[in-house]
Amino acid sequence: MHFKTIFKSFKNKDMLKRFLIILGILVVYRFLAHIPVPVGEVNTFRDAVHNLINSSDFGSFLNLISGGGLTSFSIILVGLSPYITSSIVVQLLTKAIPSLEELSQDGEAGRRKINQWTRILAVPLAIIQSIAYIYMIYQSIVASATAVLPELTIMQWIIAVASMVAGSIILMWLGELMTEQGIGNGISMLIFASIITGFPKTIAGLTSALLDTSAGSLSLFGWFNLPVNPTWFWITLGFVVAIIIVVYFLVKLNEAQRIITINYAKRVHGNSAYGGIRSILPIKLISAGVIPVIFATAFLSLPALVGQFILSKNADNSFAQTLVTLFTAPSADNFTTLYPLGINWHWFIYPAVYFILVFSFTYFYTSIVFNTKEIADNLQKQGGFVEGVRPGIKTAEYLEKIINRLNFFGALSLGVIALLPFISDYIFIVINGAPIGLSLSGTGLLIVVTVALENLRAIDSKALMVTYDDYGKDTF
Repeated sequence: MHFKTIFKSFKNKDMLKRFLIILGILVVYRFLAHIPVPVGEVNTFRDAVHNLINSSDFGSFLNLISGGGLTSFSIILVGLSPYITSSIVVQLLTKAIPSLEELSQDGEAGRRKINQWTRILAVPLAIIQSIAYIYMIYQSIVASATAVLPELTIMQWIIAVASMVAGSIILMWLGELMTEQGIGNGISMLIFASIITGFPKTIAGLTSALLDTSAGSLSLFGWFNLPVNPTWFWITLGFVVAIIIVVYFLVKLNEAQRIITINYAKRVHGNSAYGGIRSILPIKLISAGVIPVIFATAFLSLPALVGQFILSKNADNSFAQTLVTLFTAPSADNFTTLYPLGINWHWFIYPAVYFILVFSFTYFYTSIVFNTKEIADNLQKQGGFVEGVRPGIKTAEYLEKIINRLNFFGALSLGVIALLPFISDYIFIVINGAPIGLSLSGTGLLIVVTVALENLRAIDSKALMVTYDDYGKDTF
């Protein structure tokens, strides 16, 4: 990274304008997260949403990518999930339907048409999700008997759903406005900002517990005392060290790639010679990114959501209670019974199934986004070949073998990252003997690291462009 060039690029008015536009959009995004949905008593619905999030790992993940819109019951409650789901569906259909695949390869016009279909598909998905969210929240309030709510009228339903759909579409529009600035993907930046906004709350909680000296102060080597809570000092130190180590390995995993050297045959056309050069084909260790984690979380949440829906109608249904018990992520409170009393095996079903799904979806999604036969055909058409490997089918088989090897380690890594919250909960409880309210989210950190590196590359590239003339003067 050319950080000196990046700072120097801020002297360019166009570059500074682009950054100010992005910062302005992020401010608007955070304002939207505090505008409540116009339905019923807002505080009652907000409390119900808190309970819903605490009882569902999928709810926690949706709250993460909605920028806290779920907990505040704001108009961006649905967030970017309809657009993300629509993008994934269209991407899968593009690989499955030949006509769509041809359209995606039809240059900029084809990509624009597919992007337009993605936006259109996001609207009905936002409507469906908005109705589902309001219904689940309403039923959870009724089932818990925490408040007496009147039946929602048709007009109230229309207003609530319309406001949530509008919030989702506004977010999609803001993300595309940020992308147009040319210094990063706007949707990724919004998700990045939503995760970062949760950090100050965690830091404030740690600081408050650290400065609570009611249980005494910390004595270092008997020389002097620090005005901090002894237990929370070591917990905080361990938590910070763990985050540094995890971020370091996440950067390494995200940047890890296998470089394949591609040779191009020399061709003579008239008096001109073409080719005879070398290029590289980089294959990332984790080509699928965090998509397998999103898939796995969505699939794993369905049984628990079905169970909760049945329980809202019939609280004594044993099948529904079993579904909720087996497919609800174990919380820190559940882990307290593991230490030191014993083990209840059903708490390990969720993490085990979660790991298997993440592992499987990594293979599935990589096979879709990385088509070895298509890459081999394109190389053959361009006169490219891998040294020692015949073009065509043999090249496809060679690439497939490499992808399978990388996928194995990549899938294992993603599975461990997805299980980090459960692992960290148990470790901290073994150390502290009780829940401490901290959870090391590997998925959130992976998104932060991935988006930060991608945006830094985009900013670096843009900075080099706007300072190109000055760079040439400094060089020569």
